[in-house]
Amino acid sequence: MKKYFKSFLLILIAHVCVVSVYAQDAAVNANTDVMRSNGKIYVVMAVVATIVTGLFIYVYSIDKKISKLENK
Repeated sequence: MKKYFKSFLLILIAHVCVVSVYAQDAAVNANTDVMRSNGKIYVVMAVVATIVTGLFIYVYSIDKKISKLENK
């Protein structure tokens, strides 16, 4: 489990770095400036963080259940 988690975390970090490089477009910045000035960008980020956290918890619980079944 730890081996897969470490490789998944490494891939996730690499993906975030690549996405941040592509996110430097000027047209996109105009949209984020509007959302940031209204304070909506923080709501969007909170929702995204909640969804990602929920997915990680779900995958972890499924892995735990599968590991328990494999041990039987």
